[in-house]
Amino acid sequence: MEDRIRQVAQEITNYLKYSDRMQKTIVFCQSEEHAERMRVALVNLNQDMVRENPDYVVRITGSDDYGKSKLSYFISVGTPYPVIATTSKLLSTGVDCKMTKLIVLDQMIGSMTEFKQIIGRGTRIREQDGKLYFELMDFRGNVRHFADPDWDGTPEKPDPNYPPKPKPTNPTPPPPPPEKPDPPEKPKKYIVTRSGCRVETWGKVVAIYDPHGKLLRQENIIDYTKTNVLGQFASLEKFIQRWNSAEKKESIRDLLRLEFGIDLEALKAEQNMTDVDDFDFLCHIAFDKKPLTRRERANNVKKRDFLSRYSGTARDVLETLLEMYMNEGIYELDSPTDVLKLPIFQRFGTPSRIAVYFGGRDGYLRAVRELENELYNAGYNGSP
Repeated sequence: MEDRIRQVAQEITNYLKYSDRMQKTIVFCQSEEHAERMRVALVNLNQDMVRENPDYVVRITGSDDYGKSKLSYFISVGTPYPVIATTSKLLSTGVDCKMTKLIVLDQMIGSMTEFKQIIGRGTRIREQDGKLYFELMDFRGNVRHFADPDWDGTPEKPDPNYPPKPKPTNPTPPPPPPEKPDPPEKPKKYIVTRSGCRVETWGKVVAIYDPHGKLLRQENIIDYTKTNVLGQFASLEKFIQRWNSAEKKESIRDLLRLEFGIDLEALKAEQNMTDVDDFDFLCHIAFDKKPLTRRERANNVKKRDFLSRYSGTARDVLETLLEMYMNEGIYELDSPTDVLKLPIFQRFGTPSRIAVYFGGRDGYLRAVRELENELYNAGYNGSP
């Protein structure tokens, strides 16, 4: 279904945007036609990269002469393009894809042997070129083929006497009469029309494997995020201290994205929390704190006396920055001098002219830093 293809392509694109858009990627599809439709969907979602080089996304299949002509470039260590290859069978065996860092499965794999052959496209370690790992996105549940009895061994049977059951101190009362069960819910009807149907991503699971392919742990994406945030920041106090001391707040988001593949924007969208700051979202996920929206934080700053320290154009500039934070988030303030070049500030003059209203460049930078501090002091009391 076209709707499903677009949704898969969107998930791939989101992941690449928040990790590395130039990492070699193979997308395994059900058929050559499916591979072509996937290529078109990825091209449409990555128009900026395709404008830089039309070979950003290429179909490489047995019947595609153009794609086959690009195969040697795709597997080359020193050639950046093509970056994404959509295929069905051609790249599953016998091709040494040295720098492949992302393998996407949108194909039903029929055997463990075939599955491991496909995974082998990513297991080439090239330490000298910075490739120490690869990542797998599986949209068809194929990871079940990782359950290899020859490797895992026979599972131990649990002891039926452990833990010991407590001895009853009072006689057990007779059970109450069974309640009349609720009538079963009618199953939802999903209708496919000529214009397509609604497709959603339902549930995400992160699985971590050791270098030999043995499953180390598997958890849902929220628990995975919490585990890694707590691994970096052992307590709420340490997280707040790190956030407040970071010269660029974006460094924390980049740490989670690059080290652990955690896409905060996508997670917030899944949790219907796009109006929440990353700071509040992480406090909520990892430390069970009630989040404030960006608007609530900005309004709390307005209620305090911070803005009253400034007047005239200087105050207008700070109020504009506060409005930007409400709409777009804190990362716009990570580059306080560059932000003054945006059209919204043109009415106040050039960046150098705006700095004069604060007593100079240092005064302006100090005011922006104080505004950031007020945002995260206002309204946060650490209560759950």
